Amino acid sequence: MTLSARAKWLIGAFAAAGLSFIYIPLMVVIVNSFNSSKVFSWPPTSFTTIWWEKALANDGVRRALWTSVQAGVGATVIALLLGTALSFALVRYDFFGRNTLNFLVVLPISLPGIVTGIALNSSFTNVLQPLGINLGLFTVVLGHATFCIVVVFNNVSARLRRMGTSLEEASSDLGASMWQTFRFITFPTVRSALVAGALLAFALSFDEIVVTTFTSGPGVETLPQWIFNNLFRPNQGPIVNAVAALLLVIFIAPVWLAQRLSGSETHAGGRV
Repeated sequence: MTLSARAKWLIGAFAAAGLSFIYIPLMVVIVNSFNSSKVFSWPPTSFTTIWWEKALANDGVRRALWTSVQAGVGATVIALLLGTALSFALVRYDFFGRNTLNFLVVLPISLPGIVTGIALNSSFTNVLQPLGINLGLFTVVLGHATFCIVVVFNNVSARLRRMGTSLEEASSDLGASMWQTFRFITFPTVRSALVAGALLAFALSFDEIVVTTFTSGPGVETLPQWIFNNLFRPNQGPIVNAVAALLLVIFIAPVWLAQRLSGSETHAGGRV
């Protein structure tokens, strides 16, 4: 389809407006992390790196970061196991109630976080606490896994639908066992979807604060919770800006990698 010069200009203008709406606030945070002022101010009075140094040396930031990493890894592992199993079951097999089950699997990602948080808090309080399991890092991991499963499920399901079953059937016809078919055909084909889903699930868990607030107990504080709790405390604003800017820089690589893997997955699916 050929676009007129005016249509191209309008598309470019809308794209620029959308990107500006997204990235200008992020740039403000990064610039403010080098602002020497102890309060939020614009434009910056002068530039300094002292807030980055204090952020890296802050024990609260380190503990919260480690907690977030633990929660993210735990939720991602659960999401990979359950999300992959569900995707194979719902894509490869036809059974009564499959569409209903598919809807129930993806529903948690669309629910408001506060609804999910209240439901999980009530469930953990009434089911786990009588068993001696109190709210803590374990319950945070379980809470995050409920919506991280959806990310892995969607990635793997999309890949399985694109690859079809012809290669697996050909492998079986040539005498390969079920394990050999999975090892040499299925797994290499879905591997990029698994990695992309894992990266996105970890990022989703790392960023979560609403569900975390309802599922974490005393002494458990993730990095998003630390940022929220310290945002308006005296002299903490610049350190919060530095932590936010550092996270932005760190997560560029995983998001870029997930996008690359998703793109390569699409091309691979086009060749199947």
